Amino acid sequence: MDKSLDGYEVLLCVSGGIACYKAADLASKLVQAGAGVTVAMTPAAVEFVQPLTFGSLTRRAVFTSMWQSTENHDSGHISLTERADLTILAPATANTIAKLAHGLADNLVSTMLLATAGSCDVLVAPAMNSRMFAHPAVQTNIETLASMPGVHLIGPAEGRLACGTTGPGRMCEPADILARATELLLRHAPKRLSGV
Repeated sequence: MDKSLDGYEVLLCVSGGIACYKAADLASKLVQAGAGVTVAMTPAAVEFVQPLTFGSLTRRAVFTSMWQSTENHDSGHISLTERADLTILAPATANTIAKLAHGLADNLVSTMLLATAGSCDVLVAPAMNSRMFAHPAVQTNIETLASMPGVHLIGPAEGRLACGTTGPGRMCEPADILARATELLLRHAPKRLSGV
């Protein structure tokens, strides 16, 4: 098994959409590639996939609340982002994309995404209904993210959606997100090995 991501730390932020099941597969693939993976979930994401699923896959605590303590009892939304070599937002719902584009921080995930500014790259994997994706406000928010330093977008792909229609809005496959994440990570040494 290729362990090309040994030593790298990934913060996987999961927002609430049906594609959460793919985020679990992504977490598994990242761990298999050698990365340390910490998962943070929005309240809506917890309605789709239980934190226990991610905890079992990563063998780490899963963070779901701003008020949840870390091992060191420090500010989790800051400390967890400081050690990350890459933050991945998958699935990235229209709601969470809007929050990131406008600097809103009303839950753990949106606060963590703001706290990553300048400390690591953010890979965003949009996932939503085609009509939502086509809405001018969503398109403007995606353009805003694409213009931000250190923010990278992957997808969405076209295909069958949960609502039964076909079109753009499907979250990219975990293998494709892993490949892009690997490219971004391997551009620099892991923080813990480089003394950052």
